[in-house]
Amino acid sequence: MAAKDTLQAAQANRYVQRLVEDENLRSNLIAAYAAARSAYGRVGNGSSPAQALFEDTKLQDELKNAANALREATGSLREPPKAVKKRRRGRRRSLSLLIIGAALAIGLSSGLRSKVLDTLFGAEEEFDYSSSTAPSTPAPAGVSG
Repeated sequence: MAAKDTLQAAQANRYVQRLVEDENLRSNLIAAYAAARSAYGRVGNGSSPAQALFEDTKLQDELKNAANALREATGSLREPPKAVKKRRRGRRRSLSLLIIGAALAIGLSSGLRSKVLDTLFGAEEEFDYSSSTAPSTPAPAGVSG
């Protein structure tokens, strides 16, 4: 039961949640650990630690890097978590593809085009044209006028 309780306590801890969710925090902690480990290795090079601290510029740089990374990590822990911006590109892209596909289908298919036009404007009435006037008779071939 102790492992289960420990797991529940870790899940409820806001710092553990932040560590799991925040990539920037994790990268800062990893950078701080790497710089501190490298600095520790430089201190143990055989010279006294006090002499290494005052004379070894690479050690000083590594300690500065570790301190800066820890400062950034603690600053990001103090800030409220940044809201993750939801991307809505999928819906917009699907809608635009649907509109483009429909326009192409209507433009390329005469049957679909006539159905859409009939739906929008009503069906066309079919009619036969018949003239109410009598056709003019042609002049006789031998007569010139």
